[in-house]
Amino acid sequence: MEASISCFRTSISSPLRHPLIPSIYIHKKVKKATNFKSSWDSVTAIGYRHPRVISCLSSSPLATGGDVFSVTSSSKSEVDYLGQSTKGDLNLNLGVDDQASLEGPIEEVARIEAEEAESLLNHLGIQDPFSSMQSPRGIFCSRTLNLRSISAIGYDMDYTLIHYNVKAWEGRAYDYCMDNLRNMGYPVGGLAFDPDLVIRGLVIDKEKGNLVKADRFGYVKRVMHGTKMLSNRAVSEIYGRELVDLRKETRWEFLNTLFSVSEAVAYMQMVDKLDAGDISPDLGPLDYKGLYKAVGKALFRAHVEGQLKSEIMSKPELFVEPDPELPLALLDQKEAGKRLLLITNSDYHYTDKMMKHSFNRFLPNDMSWRDLFEMVIVSARKPEFFQTSHPMYEVVTGEGLMRPCFKAHPGGLYSGGSAQMVENSLNIHGDEILYVGDHIYTDVSQSKVHLRWRTALICRELEEEYSALIKSRSSRGRLIDLINQKEVVGDLFNQLRLAHQRRIKGRPAQTLAATKMNDDELTDCMQKLLIVMQRLDQKIAPMLETDGEHFNTRWGYLSRAGLWDKSHIMRQIEKYADIYTSRVSNFLQYTPFVYFRSQEQTLAHDSHSYNIPTPPGTGSGS
Repeated sequence: MEASISCFRTSISSPLRHPLIPSIYIHKKVKKATNFKSSWDSVTAIGYRHPRVISCLSSSPLATGGDVFSVTSSSKSEVDYLGQSTKGDLNLNLGVDDQASLEGPIEEVARIEAEEAESLLNHLGIQDPFSSMQSPRGIFCSRTLNLRSISAIGYDMDYTLIHYNVKAWEGRAYDYCMDNLRNMGYPVGGLAFDPDLVIRGLVIDKEKGNLVKADRFGYVKRVMHGTKMLSNRAVSEIYGRELVDLRKETRWEFLNTLFSVSEAVAYMQMVDKLDAGDISPDLGPLDYKGLYKAVGKALFRAHVEGQLKSEIMSKPELFVEPDPELPLALLDQKEAGKRLLLITNSDYHYTDKMMKHSFNRFLPNDMSWRDLFEMVIVSARKPEFFQTSHPMYEVVTGEGLMRPCFKAHPGGLYSGGSAQMVENSLNIHGDEILYVGDHIYTDVSQSKVHLRWRTALICRELEEEYSALIKSRSSRGRLIDLINQKEVVGDLFNQLRLAHQRRIKGRPAQTLAATKMNDDELTDCMQKLLIVMQRLDQKIAPMLETDGEHFNTRWGYLSRAGLWDKSHIMRQIEKYADIYTSRVSNFLQYTPFVYFRSQEQTLAHDSHSYNIPTPPGTGSGS
């Protein structure tokens, strides 16, 4: 113990100012590195041999398994500087005064320590928090989240813990849907699955047979009728006075999960058939809303009848994209004391088959997927699971036989039930639970609205979108330059136009440049500026149309609606998801104790958002 205290006290003055940090990190690695002969080999394997680190490692409670941490608030005010609860913060129990080890002003100590920490992270091959966020596989934060304060983490399964090959999975769902439509008498000949036809976040207008992309306020920006994109003028004529309102479920259908892809593709193709008069009148009078019901019924039968899932269970390797890092990320969380839950709408047999295929081969020491989770709930019936109480059944045999039960117990496997039962069983409530899923409504918004759980959204398309944004950086820069040029030219044109207007009315021009021009000069200058703006428009318009084509040629970026604004789905993500990322395994790039800090939300009147000099007389010395 004394060696550890000495090591900690000399941290500021020693050549290496982080003897304790790497010793914690290395201890974690040594504990897991069973394929190395000794702790020294483990340290060498991660590229670090500093003798002071080895001294700390060999003599501190960290190396001998002592109880070095206490889980209490590390702040006297019970909240940190961002106003978040400090419940779950870790304190070191080394028997030393935390002030005794610090010498000098805290600002200087912190600066030195931060520099050393960044250097050490780089030396160990670990990205610093800022670099981790700036990558396709970063975890992005809408609302500050202290993962140390999270006691339990619940996971959805489909497209969350298990990612399907969209072309394979949704392609087969589309095939079964079309077979059912054919059996119902609909013409489906010549149609094929086209996954690029739609993206997540679009909205089906069931009254008009349209697929629309809206901005965060609900204004429609792009429209496809059937499989044909409409012009900007047509969009304005149809939706100039209408807003997308997702509360009107009889009209609008939000595509907020990848499971919606097959349905949307089938529906838009069948709209073309309806418009062409190819659907037999024997099926009765049919409008766009009735057609949507028919497609939904055909797809529902494909899921309910079980043929699709039976095919996937027989050959999961054709449909599931393996992720070896995923089980390790969950293992880190479990070993850090997080109580892991699996809450899925899939049935027991399908869940067991998919989880075995995706997890067991990547887990150490003959672990199975069940060993990761403290509680598993199948056939959860989300979103009702988060809203109301349903009967709960315990799955008691490997064949899936069940018996009624009235209380869940840690370690159990259940069917049905409710979120409130889970909270009562674990004695954990509200913001102590983080729920991770891919469906904005079923998983994220409902657990947030009804239970105040913390939430994380999984959106695999973020990786492709991030790469597309990088590819388009130069072209977007040129586009913004042209728009800025037009804005300056346009402002001068407007000023001269106003001066001309005042001159006609016999009022003072009030514009110095205009007062030096005669009428002909003023008119010629305005005409020249107008031509410049028209030429700029001819250049800008096609660039705006193609902005985002690296992601999708029809719809542009998932997160944007136009050059400047956010899309409707991005607004939903920011509103309901505390954090969002492309896959669960991205947690492996962070620690289970990470503090996700949301970015500053700039306002239109934020002066520091622009390079505006401080006005005279307003500085600190005034």
